[in-house]
Amino acid sequence: MGDSFIRHIAVLGFEKRFVPSQHYVYMFLVKWQDLSEKMVYRRFTEIYEFHKVLKQMFPIEAGDINPENRIIPHLPAPRWFDGQRVAESRQGTLSEYCSALMSLPAKISRCPHFLDFFKVRPDDLKLPADSQVKKPETYLMAKDGKNNAADITGPIILQTYRAIASYEKSSGSEMTLATGDVVDVVEKNESGWWFCQTKTKRGWVPASYLEPLDSPDESEDPEPNYEGEPYVTIKAYTALLEDEVSSEQGETVEVIHKLLDGWWVIRKEDVTGYFPSMYLQKAGQDVAQAQSQIKSRGAPPRRSSIRNAHSIHQRSRKRLSQEAYRRNSVRFLQQRQRRVLPPQRAGNPLKAEQPKTERPKPQPAVPPRPSADLILHRCSESTKRKLAPAV
Repeated sequence: MGDSFIRHIAVLGFEKRFVPSQHYVYMFLVKWQDLSEKMVYRRFTEIYEFHKVLKQMFPIEAGDINPENRIIPHLPAPRWFDGQRVAESRQGTLSEYCSALMSLPAKISRCPHFLDFFKVRPDDLKLPADSQVKKPETYLMAKDGKNNAADITGPIILQTYRAIASYEKSSGSEMTLATGDVVDVVEKNESGWWFCQTKTKRGWVPASYLEPLDSPDESEDPEPNYEGEPYVTIKAYTALLEDEVSSEQGETVEVIHKLLDGWWVIRKEDVTGYFPSMYLQKAGQDVAQAQSQIKSRGAPPRRSSIRNAHSIHQRSRKRLSQEAYRRNSVRFLQQRQRRVLPPQRAGNPLKAEQPKTERPKPQPAVPPRPSADLILHRCSESTKRKLAPAV
């Protein structure tokens, strides 16, 4: 099918390089129509030259004839001297610029000049050479896209991981690994595919093949959330291991633990288990777009399925068992149910308290009439005399 058009462009950050002289390049993640994802590096002067040619090719859309017809976004000209603070502040400008470019009509956003500029060049595949004095410094853009130049104190040090087993890439965007290779992680995608680089190559790698150097545990793994988040399965999956969950496409499940290796713990009714995060989409979001992204790269393998894995750490990773997930999940669901049900009697917790009804007050009992002998026995002498004729 080929790289016929671009679906999305994201600014990831910039690099400070020292060969042949000090300069800055911006990192762009370009997502193409065939669902491939490419990393390209461009200087700001190159971006500005691209911008000027684009305006010359489309003078009406650039507002050269009538300023009111301008739809091509503005881009400030380069400065005579570009320092680190300028490079940092430009990230937001470039992010807005790329977003505006993608909203342009197809005759502009799919023209050869546009596509050729963001295609991968040979220099994009080669890492910059280290100078004798300094190594290249990488600065990643904040997740919310709001960077403050005043907050810069130094380069962002990329996290270093080690490959626990050999991995053979299955596409051009991935990277082959050998056991013991040390890589720098540029991006940790929640799908379980991480973008990594070494001194000679870069590409996507399954997170399950990597381990931190200082500990077997992933420090950035979040805590379980037993309240659960509603997600929809966008692709059917049949469990291969006992601790996994099978699901048909279109089912609603609850995610209770989002792990960075791309295998999340979900709750389906009262059953818990691992499920590939790539096959999940948050409830209420566009399912069709997420389904198209699965075609480019499948779910990453699980750590337990890797053969000949060799860790440098003495102990294994700390992971909750599915029995612990299920037990904690059941306990949470029971507590949530108690908050919903009405209060119960103390004597019988299973029987709901019945509403009280008003009972009528009891009337005083009338004693029975005593017999004549009892009256004669207990009455006075005067009464006895009066009753004597009747006896």
